[in-house]
Amino acid sequence: MVWQWRRHRRCVGLARAQLRKALAAWGLGELEFAAVAVLSELVANAVVHARVPPGREIRTRFVVVEGGVRIEVHDGSELPPVPRVPDASGGYGLALVAELAERWGVEARGGAGKCVWATISRTGCSSR
Repeated sequence: MVWQWRRHRRCVGLARAQLRKALAAWGLGELEFAAVAVLSELVANAVVHARVPPGREIRTRFVVVEGGVRIEVHDGSELPPVPRVPDASGGYGLALVAELAERWGVEARGGAGKCVWATISRTGCSSR
């Protein structure tokens, strides 16, 4: 399932709603907490940090994989996300993704931009 979003903060909540619907349809409701938290961080990062020209929207893609779901967030920026040391000003997002996802990473995509992805599974989590 693929959706396209404008680079606007309210799209984070809209993307979460679509993921919840997909998980319910696939019988993967037990993954909702982790999957929605990971998606929220990845879409928020794309909205806030992926400085791209107008017209380069964000895309989300959710795919059932063995034992779970792969969440992808595509944006038009070539710059990969950079994990930060969390402090009072923030920096917890990618640490949360790493904690909740079984695996996560960044891939180039056809054309401009990148895909940041995470796999959430029934079997738990490990690091990237």
